Amino acid sequence: MRSRLVAGVLATGAAAAIVANVVVTSRLTASYGIPLPVTEWVFMAAALLLPALGWLLATRRPELRYGWLLLVCALFLGLGLIGAGLSFLGEAPAWLVTPLASILAVFYGLNWIFVPLLFPEGRLPSRRWRAFAWISGIAIAMHTAGLVLIGYGTGRPLWRWDSALALLGAWSATIGQFTTWVMALIGFIGLVRRWRRSARVERRQYAWIAGGVAVSLLGGVAIAFHPSLPMLSVLGMVAIAGALPVVIGVTVVRYRLLDIGIGIRGSRLHLIFDMRPTVDEVLSDLGTALEDTPEPAEQLGRVAAAVRAALEAEWAAVTLADGTRVVVGRQEGPATLTVPVHGGLGRIECGPRGVGTLKRVDRRLLEALAVPAGLAIQSAGLVTRLVNAQEAERRRIERNIHDGVQQQLVALIAGLELARSTGASPDMLAHLREQARQTLADLRELAAGIHPSVLSQGGLVEAVEERCSRLPVHTTVTSDPGLRTRRFADEVEGAMYFTVNEAVANALKHAGAATIEVRLSHAGGRLRAMVADDGKGFDPAATARRGLATLSDRLDALGGGLDLDSSPGKGTRMNAWVPAGG
Repeated sequence: MRSRLVAGVLATGAAAAIVANVVVTSRLTASYGIPLPVTEWVFMAAALLLPALGWLLATRRPELRYGWLLLVCALFLGLGLIGAGLSFLGEAPAWLVTPLASILAVFYGLNWIFVPLLFPEGRLPSRRWRAFAWISGIAIAMHTAGLVLIGYGTGRPLWRWDSALALLGAWSATIGQFTTWVMALIGFIGLVRRWRRSARVERRQYAWIAGGVAVSLLGGVAIAFHPSLPMLSVLGMVAIAGALPVVIGVTVVRYRLLDIGIGIRGSRLHLIFDMRPTVDEVLSDLGTALEDTPEPAEQLGRVAAAVRAALEAEWAAVTLADGTRVVVGRQEGPATLTVPVHGGLGRIECGPRGVGTLKRVDRRLLEALAVPAGLAIQSAGLVTRLVNAQEAERRRIERNIHDGVQQQLVALIAGLELARSTGASPDMLAHLREQARQTLADLRELAAGIHPSVLSQGGLVEAVEERCSRLPVHTTVTSDPGLRTRRFADEVEGAMYFTVNEAVANALKHAGAATIEVRLSHAGGRLRAMVADDGKGFDPAATARRGLATLSDRLDALGGGLDLDSSPGKGTRMNAWVPAGG
């Protein structure tokens, strides 16, 4: 709100000063019985473009310095014009006319040097231009101070005793003006070089600005070398005051540099502001898209598509740490912006904008998208690990069937064929019967490894107790009262059962435990399992978790988690949990 007020005051002051100059000029021409020339009205219309454009940019994009630069430039133009008009009247005191008329030197310097140099965001193109900016600023200050000392606009110094100051002022004005012209030409050459080296879209933008600077400089030449031609002087002022605002306005709107464009409603043209979606809008749309896209690869594509659409980039990509890359659009050339994904899981890249250039606000938007991108990458990695684990489990079951039960069934069939052809003795039939019972037991054991029937029939507590009852070490199983009769979703019970199963198996195979404690509980909407042993322990940071890593992914997929607390010589404690309200 304060920025709008300040911008309004500056724009109003500049516009009022420009109009006041026309009033003063009309009074001067009226004193000679001459009507105000049409060129003065043309000049006023051209000059008013500068405060209007500055106000528009400063109110719509107050965080950028460029709109404020245009407003200050417009204010100096208006005040300088008032000083010039008062000097022609010859009625105002010198202490008022000289400072006001001298301010035109500030306008010329800002208009020819800093307005094109800082286009479009109010920043230097690079650090190398800092010295150029400082020299230009000093030259403008010397020119203005010299004009004040020599009494510009009145033809006499401000002080009668300061002939030395008047001489100093003459030198200062001459050196400052000459340096300002030189720096303006250097800046124009630098603008042309930026135009030649820029990409196709940026080249068009710089072409407009370079053309506007050229016209404005030609206007300055016309005033400097042909001051006796009134028509040429007025046209020169029109070129100086109006050329750059016109090309800046056209460039900003045509190429939507500051998120300002033109829309058509019916038969009318309208300016459209804030064309760029906000961060909240992008995140909201992306969240909905990710919810509707279950496949991880498609989720990464949705993230890349959201980046491309929000930044209006030619292409966008999401790259994982393992090198997996999803690109939306046609990639040509290196990335213009790169932001690491939340959690260090990869990065988001995007190419140049189709229209305009990428700015700081685009980087902030890209950094905001890094969080959902990280979640999508985590989801993709989790699903990939689960798929790999399922494939490994399928191969394990296939191998167990092939190497175990299948061979036993082949041997049993061969024995039955032999018994049929030779006449089976009682001992052979007893052997075949025992072999069939063993095969059945092995099949049951294999089925229990896939999904034990006791888990489906009796629930989690009973299945864990049945599993632990067959362990060769002392094992205690405790549970919350009432948990034995409670049932949960199949995927929840299965995940917790196999987590406990893997934990006790690790305690037997790797830890050399003598006692194992299992605790099942349900509180706060979470089903928990704790497995502790008195084995030799290990360093979790230095040891691969193998089977528990797969189960941890399985719990993560259900919204749960798994923690290990262990150290060498102090046993191991595993805590697992999943959301369960049943």
